[in-house]
Amino acid sequence: MPQIRLRTNMTSKRCADSRRSKRSVAKGIAKAGGKSPVRSKQPSRPIAAGRGRAVEAALAQARKSHERLREAIDILPQGIVFLDSEGRYILWNKRYAEIYKASADLFKPGARMQDTIRVGVARGDYPEAIGREDEWIAERMRRLFHPGHSHEQVLADGRCIQIEERTTSDGGVIGLRVDITELKQREASFRLMFESNPVPMIVCALQTERILAVNDAAVEHYGYSPAEFAELSIRRLQAFDTELPWGGEASREERAARTWKHVKADGSLIDLAIYARQLTYNGEPAVLLALMDITERKRAEMRLAFMAHHDGLTGLPNRNLLRKRLDELLAQTRRTGEKIAVLFIGVDHFKAVNDTLGHAVGDKLLRGIARRLRSTLREEDPLARLNSDEFAVIQTGIKRPEDITLLAKRLLNAIAEPYLLEGHSVVASASIGIAVAPLDGDDSEKLLMNADMALSRAKKDSRGSFSFFEVGMDARAQARRKIETELRAALRHDVLRPYYQPLIGLETGRITGSEALVRWPHPERGMISPAEFIPVAEDTGLINVIGAQVLRQACLDAARWPGGVRVAVNLSPLQFRVGNLMATVMDALKQSGLPPRRLELEITETLLLEKSSQVIATLHALRALGVRISMDDFGTGYSSLSYLRSFPFDKIKIDQSFVRGLCDNRDSQAIVRAIISLGIGLGVTITAEGVETEAELSWLRAEGCHEAQGFLFSPARPNEEIRGLLDLQGSAGPPEPAVA
Repeated sequence: MPQIRLRTNMTSKRCADSRRSKRSVAKGIAKAGGKSPVRSKQPSRPIAAGRGRAVEAALAQARKSHERLREAIDILPQGIVFLDSEGRYILWNKRYAEIYKASADLFKPGARMQDTIRVGVARGDYPEAIGREDEWIAERMRRLFHPGHSHEQVLADGRCIQIEERTTSDGGVIGLRVDITELKQREASFRLMFESNPVPMIVCALQTERILAVNDAAVEHYGYSPAEFAELSIRRLQAFDTELPWGGEASREERAARTWKHVKADGSLIDLAIYARQLTYNGEPAVLLALMDITERKRAEMRLAFMAHHDGLTGLPNRNLLRKRLDELLAQTRRTGEKIAVLFIGVDHFKAVNDTLGHAVGDKLLRGIARRLRSTLREEDPLARLNSDEFAVIQTGIKRPEDITLLAKRLLNAIAEPYLLEGHSVVASASIGIAVAPLDGDDSEKLLMNADMALSRAKKDSRGSFSFFEVGMDARAQARRKIETELRAALRHDVLRPYYQPLIGLETGRITGSEALVRWPHPERGMISPAEFIPVAEDTGLINVIGAQVLRQACLDAARWPGGVRVAVNLSPLQFRVGNLMATVMDALKQSGLPPRRLELEITETLLLEKSSQVIATLHALRALGVRISMDDFGTGYSSLSYLRSFPFDKIKIDQSFVRGLCDNRDSQAIVRAIISLGIGLGVTITAEGVETEAELSWLRAEGCHEAQGFLFSPARPNEEIRGLLDLQGSAGPPEPAVA
């Protein structure tokens, strides 16, 4: 379960302090006979009115911030509660009130949780407290103010609530509540699975092999009574086998695929597939055996053999049968010298058909494509379906190279004809990758792999066309696989390091923050460019591990920087999809001790294209923690302005493509000037990326840009050098405004 911590909003406390202050003044006036203390000068009415408006504006802003926080936490599926250092309620979300609906009438700002719990105990809301009320309340308060591991709480209506609590820096408490009733019910159901399971099941002692327990299905299937089973060992049930179902060097899959013969009470033999799982039974090491009777399955082996080598949807041969047929044809070509070609056919945008028209229409489309391919080919040309949207053809009898090209065009044209499916006219296209033997490989595995690489190139370069395999494709694929292997090793050994490029405040000329950029120092190749390994990391999912490592290290480094300098860390859209980003950020802040206000998280418009409630809720929750959110590469997307309405960003970063050559490009100047004006109007910080010349810097400063970064100031540097620059800056004295 992701842990969510939110920084306490102090607005309520400040407002309460203000009210108490006003009451104190009123009391003082009353004691003085209802007269205010005489002052030498009374503020004029316009000044007092101005102050009143300022107070009202501040209160309005506080209320707005409070409502934003409430809206953010109300989106969350967990119950959230904020308490002050005395255990008094500050804020809670709707889910929290729903979980404790029996006590929700007691929740008031300023009310003590201990008092509401005491009333709930008196009402009988907490059955665990019956008979030990005071002791139970004291233990609950101890856990509240000294939280450790999460714990569970049973309510009067039978629901089970998991409680996670953390203290804040000012002594307050943030609590998380999750209703795990359904999970507990599933656990209870699982305990019943053994007794009521229709599959015969036996529990055997791991050491003595004796039978400890059987379910009703085993008693009925074997014909032994429970008492008779208790006198047997598992070997007594085995007809011929001396090896135990859970023993030997065979893997679990190999043991499950094996057929065992057991003897029933009447002496008859049955064929079984046995699935074993070790467990502890009454404190004793044991193994659970699920005994699947496959006697009937033997009678259907011929059908299964067909299904093992053919696609169930189209009836075409599958990859295994295709490889077998290709091996036979390659053996013939070695004797005759003839050429054969393997054509990989990938249906373009097939997922869109499933998503828009449904899987039933998608299946019919695949069957229609299979029929058209079969009718276009000669009888002797093998056709197979490889996976969901890919087919393969083996072309034989090639007399000249043009024969391959002509066949590829015929196949593409056949697929491109419209399909009428359930009242829908569906137009499909395909891409084809081609490998020719023996030039592109003389064994089936190599030939299929090369055809697959050629298909990838065709899809990348121009969908709806075909591409022949080239030697360079294999080299690129090998290089990519090598990068992936070495990257995994680098992550295991914590080799990747964040380097930091300074952000310069244009008003003071001082370092206000640094952007963390990942670097890979390779022992043989030197510093590997992120452009080389980041795409591989995103394709393989390793970007999540890299992002977590960089975030953690960047927070640790920045926590030791002087002067409250911020650190900016880029986030990948994949990190949001995993679902544990909130916990990752909170853990990094907790382990490093870095204040949330000194952390900036940079996102791109690609993430906001998804516009999912989960993404927006996560961004609001992060911002509620005090973390700053920046939009990176602003202006490169087609709807950047609309995103500014989706979320209140703290910073906008102008993409370097607009800054490069800024002084000589009027279009770029107009765009950058508009972005700066927009940022000033919205009250957000504007940072220009990629500043490389003094002329660009002067222009940006004159237009009112707040920050800049680029090689004009510094490249990305290791932490030791950044720390040195910051120490030097600190020794230079207070900042002075820069001259435009």
